[in-house]
Amino acid sequence: MAKQETDRTTLDLFADERRRGRPKTNPLPREAQLKYNKRNQLKRDRERGLSRIELKVDQALLNRLNILAAEQQLSRADLIQALLLQQLEQQDSQ
Repeated sequence: MAKQETDRTTLDLFADERRRGRPKTNPLPREAQLKYNKRNQLKRDRERGLSRIELKVDQALLNRLNILAAEQQLSRADLIQALLLQQLEQQDSQ
């Protein structure tokens, strides 16, 4: 049986043949791309006047925040910011 170039049903005949995959669109390795993108994101945030804070909460509170954010169609970060602003305004009015 002769090998035909158009025959793709017998994969064993083409096992050693390299087929073109998705072209590489970025010369950097994935780890460097992530670092580069994160640096750009932080730069954009700084230009918008945003600062990063970290907060550790237990799983029950996180679940409640996620549910409330989904109900109000907000991101969790936007919801937390709104709750903090609301609490600060209440304290200022007292």
